[in-house]
Amino acid sequence: MAIKLVTTAAELRAESARLLAEKKGSSQGLVPTMGALHAGHANLARTAVEQNDVVVATIFVNPLQFGDAVDLDRYPRTLDADMALLDAEGVDLVFAPSVEEVYPLGEPMVRVTAGAMGNTWEGASRPGHFDGALTVVSKLLHYGLPGGASPDGSTAAYRAYFGQKDAQQLALVKRMVSDLNFPVQIVAVPTVRDDDGLALSSRNRFLSGDEREAALVLSRALRLIEQRAQAHEPLDLDSAVALVESQPLVQLDYFDVVDPRTLEPLAENCKETPFRGEGLAIIAAKVGPVRLIDNVPLDS
Repeated sequence: MAIKLVTTAAELRAESARLLAEKKGSSQGLVPTMGALHAGHANLARTAVEQNDVVVATIFVNPLQFGDAVDLDRYPRTLDADMALLDAEGVDLVFAPSVEEVYPLGEPMVRVTAGAMGNTWEGASRPGHFDGALTVVSKLLHYGLPGGASPDGSTAAYRAYFGQKDAQQLALVKRMVSDLNFPVQIVAVPTVRDDDGLALSSRNRFLSGDEREAALVLSRALRLIEQRAQAHEPLDLDSAVALVESQPLVQLDYFDVVDPRTLEPLAENCKETPFRGEGLAIIAAKVGPVRLIDNVPLDS
C-alpha cells in the first residue's frame, strides 16, 4: 500500500483509526520532523516501522522555533522527496499540516515552557527556541494519538521517535512527557553519521567543501572524549577544546559533558578524576556560516 498524505488533524485521526482496524494493529508510532529529510530521518522511520503496526510521520516547519524570519524562509521544503523517502521505509501516513491548521488563532497565547533546562546550551544561543519546539511537539503528540481501539478494545500502544543528535530537545521532550503525563513512550534513536563521522543534518547542505572538511573536527573531538570515558581515564576536556579551536574555520560555542537527564555539567568532566558512570558530551560550533551541533553518550 502506498503512503498517504493528510493535511488536517481530522483526516489524520480518521486514517489512523482505519489503518489500525484494517491491520488489526495494536501499536502506532509517530515520527515528528520538519522535513528536508535525510538518512538520519530514514533511520527514525525504519525503527518506528520495525516496532509498530501503523506509523505516522509529520512534516511541519514550525515558525515558533525560528528566531530569525530569514532562517525560517531559507529552511528547505522538499515534500515530494520527503514522501518518497518515507514511503521507501514503509511509513503509512504523512501528516503535513499548514501553519493555519496547527495555529488556527495565530501564534498561541498559551505555550509549553522549557524552564531552566531550556535556557542553557542551545537555549542560550537561541532564546525561546525550546519553548516553540515543545509547544509544537505537544500538539503533534496529541494529533498522533492512535485512532480507535485495538482489536481487544484497548487503546493501541503509542510511541514517538526522536533522534539522539538533538540531545537537548530529546531530554526536554522526555521531561515534558513525564511532567505532563502524556500517554506516549519516547524512543531515542542513535545519531546517524556519514562514513567520515560527520553527523547527518539538513544544514550540512549549506557547507562548502572546505567547511565540511573542517566540520569533521567536531566528531573527532567527541570521539576523543568517548575513548577516554570508555578507558576510565580523566576526560581532559581542555585538550579536546583545543583540538576544535585549532581549526580556523570553526568557531566553538560550547563543548561540555553533562548529565543526560538534567543537562547539568558533571563535576568530573574536565578534571583529573577518572570518568565513571554515564554522561553526555555535547558540542556546538559555527563552521563558516553554518551552526552545527553534535553529541555522544558516555558510558564507562
